Amino acid sequence: MTSQSQEIITRHLCMAADVEQYSRLDTPSQEIFQNDLVRVLEEAAVLSGLDRTTWSRQPQGDQEFAVLPLDTPEPEVLGGFVRNLAIRLGERNANLAEHQRMRLRLAIDYGVARTAALGHSGPAPVAVARYLNADQLKRVLIAIDSTDLAVIVSDRLYQDVVRLRGEGQGLDPARYVRVHVQQKEFGGYGWIHVPEHGRDELGPLVADPEPEVPTALAAPAATNVVKRNKGGVFHFGSGDAAETMHKNYHR
Repeated sequence: MTSQSQEIITRHLCMAADVEQYSRLDTPSQEIFQNDLVRVLEEAAVLSGLDRTTWSRQPQGDQEFAVLPLDTPEPEVLGGFVRNLAIRLGERNANLAEHQRMRLRLAIDYGVARTAALGHSGPAPVAVARYLNADQLKRVLIAIDSTDLAVIVSDRLYQDVVRLRGEGQGLDPARYVRVHVQQKEFGGYGWIHVPEHGRDELGPLVADPEPEVPTALAAPAATNVVKRNKGGVFHFGSGDAAETMHKNYHR
């Protein structure tokens, strides 16, 4: 087997963090948010025993995508890193005005990822981008105003790491809710988690909205009737129309 084919099948933990409503910020505020995003990610990594200098990072203005080294402990990322990131965001946002709060969506998956001319290629980077933009994840962050972080992990990470409670990292499967993500050509299941919030609270927020029924379809259909009066005349049409015709006939 060649070294090139070995690289093709190399699988990594991939992560992306995105700042909510970044476009509403003016230029100086955008610069502050970019600096703070890098800072809170680095602080959360240090507190979790992770070395971000070994991450292959791809900044994108209001977000950062990263491919983590092969030996990165997945339970530590889904457990300690997520908890510490939530804490650092809370500390950063404490006592700030609403428009100054930095709130993040975080997506994590595991799979093939390779360095390419414009960043990274492979199914894992694509999947992370789709998970990050899931409508359900956006709705959760909007609805739960008390949180600064909403996380989605792929189904494979949930099954392999979260469901087994993270080998001592205290991961609780009951705090994750499953969603089906459909973004462009991508379709797959993910699991949403918001630190300090449970499945009962998240469930109604990620449920697909009921389709609206057009008024014309919602109104009860007219019932056709056939009515005969004493003169032997038959009336056809709706009940109301037949009744009107019947009354007019006897005037």
